[in-house]
Amino acid sequence: MKTIDKSKPVMVTGATGYVAGWIIKKLLDDGITVHAAVRNPDNKEKLKYLNQLTEKSLGKIKYFKADLLQNGSYEEAMKDCELVYHTASPFINSVKDPQKDLIDPALLGTRNVIDSVNKTESVKRVVLTSSCAAVIGDTIDLLDLPGGIADEENWNTTSNLKHQAYSYSKTLAEKEAWKMFETQKRWDLVVINPTLVLGPGINPKSTSESFNLIKQMGDGSMKMGAPGLDIGVVDVRNIAEAHINAGFMPKAKGRHIISATHKTFLQLAQMLQAKYGDSYPLPKKELPKFFVWLVGPLQGIKRKMVSRNFGYQWLVDNSKSKKELNIKYIPIEKTMEDFFQQMIDHGVFKK
Repeated sequence: MKTIDKSKPVMVTGATGYVAGWIIKKLLDDGITVHAAVRNPDNKEKLKYLNQLTEKSLGKIKYFKADLLQNGSYEEAMKDCELVYHTASPFINSVKDPQKDLIDPALLGTRNVIDSVNKTESVKRVVLTSSCAAVIGDTIDLLDLPGGIADEENWNTTSNLKHQAYSYSKTLAEKEAWKMFETQKRWDLVVINPTLVLGPGINPKSTSESFNLIKQMGDGSMKMGAPGLDIGVVDVRNIAEAHINAGFMPKAKGRHIISATHKTFLQLAQMLQAKYGDSYPLPKKELPKFFVWLVGPLQGIKRKMVSRNFGYQWLVDNSKSKKELNIKYIPIEKTMEDFFQQMIDHGVFKK
């Protein structure tokens, strides 16, 4: 049980990321100094949304140059910090080289950050942003579990470099973090395992896959129909809240599945229909599984992924997050409306 001193700075890796933005907002609002580790501290355009946060908050932000693949590059940013948030890890669906684009940044990045933690005496706790992809590989895997529901005891055992490489990268990275944690006694490790994160970004023109998915619902890409995929979904603001509580609640420990509910892509689109359906070409039906299986490879969707995930329900147990991190989930209807409206307000959909 570690108590974190709020007068000390807090380090956040991947500070310009989708989830990190909301974590930083909450830290700044609480008057905390944030040590933001970024690739290029001189890129004013990339940092402008974070800088806007500081103008309206009690806390302050200091930028540090750091590279996931470079050992030792986080040590300066970590100096004097008791709490470290490691959120940096690529989330991209279409990759040319899974090892180079996904595995290396996730695995080596985690190793490099924790190496720096081991060298920084002030650090008491690390909060790692993992994923439910490290809990379950394919939705069909749930059929082998009691009641068909996954919890924090489960690990993804079916992903590999050729199948679900992103999920594999998250699994390897989280396992590495736990392995390194076991070799010492100074700092705690608390892990956040979100499902698909949705909701408005601090940067309204984010490049996250979540942003691309909802954009496709409104720009006509899914006019023919939505893929029949059932997924766990959660509001980005709940994810930030989970990170904050995992960092500052002394009793927080272990893994935490953070998921509000599960929905198909069509159900998500239907939440927007009443308010936006007349103005935007939202999908009104679901594409048959055989059709996605047939044409999926043309869109970069592998047939094995379709056969093992489409048509099955994604069910995970979120009770630990409610009980131990005090998460009260935002209704996904509100998440979708806030997200879509932000895109409209910032001209994402070209008329």
